[in-house]
Amino acid sequence: MANDVVSVERKLLKHVRDNVHGNIFLEPIFLKFVDTEEFQRLRDLKQLGLTHMVYPGAVHTRFEHSLGVYWLAEKAIDIIKKYQGQELGIERFDVLAVKLAGLLHDVGHGPFSHMFERGFLPRVGCIWSHEEMSVKMINHMVDQHNIDIDPELIKKVKEMITASSHQPSQKAKKNQFLYDIVANGRNEIDVDKFDYIVRDSRACGLGCNFQPERLMETMQVVDDEICYRAKDYLTIHKLFATRADLHRTVYTHAKVKAIELMVIDAMVKANPYLDIVSSIHQPSDFWKLDDSILKTIEISSKHELKESKDLIQRIRRRDLYQFCNEFSVPKESLDYFKDITPQDIVCSQKGCINLKEDDVAVSNVKIDLTYGSENPVERINFFKDYESKEKFPIPNERISHLLPAFNKDVIVRVYSKKPELVEAVAAAFENYQVKIFGRKAQVHETPEKKKRRRLLSSFA
Repeated sequence: MANDVVSVERKLLKHVRDNVHGNIFLEPIFLKFVDTEEFQRLRDLKQLGLTHMVYPGAVHTRFEHSLGVYWLAEKAIDIIKKYQGQELGIERFDVLAVKLAGLLHDVGHGPFSHMFERGFLPRVGCIWSHEEMSVKMINHMVDQHNIDIDPELIKKVKEMITASSHQPSQKAKKNQFLYDIVANGRNEIDVDKFDYIVRDSRACGLGCNFQPERLMETMQVVDDEICYRAKDYLTIHKLFATRADLHRTVYTHAKVKAIELMVIDAMVKANPYLDIVSSIHQPSDFWKLDDSILKTIEISSKHELKESKDLIQRIRRRDLYQFCNEFSVPKESLDYFKDITPQDIVCSQKGCINLKEDDVAVSNVKIDLTYGSENPVERINFFKDYESKEKFPIPNERISHLLPAFNKDVIVRVYSKKPELVEAVAAAFENYQVKIFGRKAQVHETPEKKKRRRLLSSFA
């Protein structure tokens, strides 16, 4: 009889071959969500937004990332249950909740990764969260497709997806360690990062020294919190350092940011006619919004969309906003630094060319290990060995003097929207640095080759 039950369950499993984790299996309860148009929409959202225009291999999607997080969530809870299940009272309900949270954590994401949420929407006066939209989308999926599922299970899944340090009410919940697995608000170590760090590194053709399996196999729950062996301190530091390196070299690459700035401008100009913003409130509208919005603009014959269309066609021709220069904000200025705006640059011009705000684009890039200038590893609790039931933090200086003493960078990049204005924008940018810091903070002058674009443009 037992063998019959096993064979029937195996027949019901959906087998997916993932290029990062290998074989992934989905049970019927998860397929009810995967087979909806709302979840399938994730196939049309690139995980890294517009990064593929610089790193051609970065065409992986939120769909495969979500499957990866689901699979790692299952591994994590299975490991904890294997060694501490009886002690912690882990039930089938808890396992399902963790796995479903991993699967559905990104269903509320908008087009072009975080650019939509942090770049476009603030420009049109909207404050919006993809986590909150994920919660709304889950409710919509259950209602729209009549998914027969325990309401308490769905409630717990939604709590896990929105878990953060800004929601202290969750700290009193039973088995709080379960909320550390998918979206860890306590110390930011979660399977979401485990998946995207490895997946993004591979897609962009970069090496990745961080291996999440080691941490997952050795983690232990101590005092209702997932803790790690003290000897794994450097492995954890490598997790945060690898994430920061991906931000610097991939996610905030100078050309990636130039393309993002152009797409934001295009969408802002198109919004009054396409009413993009109206779709962010209701899941029934939002699930129809994906990366194809650029193609919608590009092939439109509407005169009102001409400016937006021209910007997208400039991207296709590689006629990008021209990167003029950048500087890293001096360490002593970081605590009170405010984002620089095009107006700041324009007000610093001294030449004969009359720059306007719309001639300049500025990108304020913040790169840290997760918690600004704070060392994130100091938020993590460790244990001595598997017999120990005590947890404790470890300060950096007790491990190595080679680890960074500072954990945050802010890089300011300035772009000229027109090639012929590179020299004028670069000069104004230099003037701004002298005015604010009393010296030039950039590493070197803007190359003459970039400045000569003004002459080439004049003869064109």
